[in-house]
Amino acid sequence: MRSIGFAGAGFACAVLARQLVTRGAYRATVFESRDHIAGNCHTSRDNGIMVHRYGPHIFNTSREEVWDYVRDLSPMMPFTNRVKAVTARGVFSLPINLLTINQFFGKRFSPEDARAFVATLGDTSIGEPQNFEEQALKFLGRDLYRNFFYGYTRKQWGVEPTELPASILRRLPVRFNYDDNYYNHTFQGIPRDGYTSIVEKLLDHPRIEVRLGEPFARDLQSEFDHVFYSGPLDGYFEHRHGRLQYRSLVFERFDESGDYQGNPVINYCEEQVPYTRITEHKHFAPWEDHAGTICFREYSKATEPGDTPYYPMRLQEDKEQTVAVPRACRTDTRTDLHRSAGDVSIPGHARRDR
Repeated sequence: MRSIGFAGAGFACAVLARQLVTRGAYRATVFESRDHIAGNCHTSRDNGIMVHRYGPHIFNTSREEVWDYVRDLSPMMPFTNRVKAVTARGVFSLPINLLTINQFFGKRFSPEDARAFVATLGDTSIGEPQNFEEQALKFLGRDLYRNFFYGYTRKQWGVEPTELPASILRRLPVRFNYDDNYYNHTFQGIPRDGYTSIVEKLLDHPRIEVRLGEPFARDLQSEFDHVFYSGPLDGYFEHRHGRLQYRSLVFERFDESGDYQGNPVINYCEEQVPYTRITEHKHFAPWEDHAGTICFREYSKATEPGDTPYYPMRLQEDKEQTVAVPRACRTDTRTDLHRSAGDVSIPGHARRDR
């Protein structure tokens, strides 16, 4: 029986471990540095309310086989994420849609009228956008960009929008209808009993051992036939080839009675407001009834040693290092990537710039 090690007890390693032990002669050992499973999707009850401990997560996919897979593990409750944005000119829906445009500009546009109007706002002097700001100015114009994206982007990423790739904004489309669903996937929902319950079921197998509070140590690698590593790429190589830049988050909890903001997530776009958004957790489970409420103010910051990395920066130097690090380590005798025993897989690292 082959022995497989897993660094991290989030969804990636939990699914891999379960699939391997149920389909073949494998034994899995899952290492997790935290005192809980489920990674950044970890949920737990607090005063009866299901809290998303590391920020909100809404399960969404257009692949029916994926949806069926999670539904076999937990009842999935229907949920549509409808984000609101507080700007200097009021509260609006995100992504920017026909209602947002009509309210923001005080108009009554039809879809085609709105499309034609927004086209007149763009900066026609910009050819192929080279960064986030150029992408926004070319397709949205200055008013929408400055009110919805400039301040929020500076807070979220800690750099000028001109330093960020244009691809970030391409994931936030403008809709010329009244659809304010944040996602456009076919299947959307939240597990009734939280995300941690799903990971618990995945890891509940006689040939899966979970070691909480125990980070994966590289000197253990030789004990396994293969290792799946789901942490930061630069962390696996002990930052020997430098550090990739990530943003980390700080959550400031506060409790209120009743309904604090009437919505699960509200973004704060003005730069002078120090937090990026407020999450009110009970609204992720509208099928439940709670007299009190738990909210998180969310602050973005540069990742320092000891912080949890959340968002890769994707700056040009990071892209170059993401490619260069594994290449360099194939010839680095201090790693085990080149050995026949102790092989390592890093799931998804090639897709870091999605």
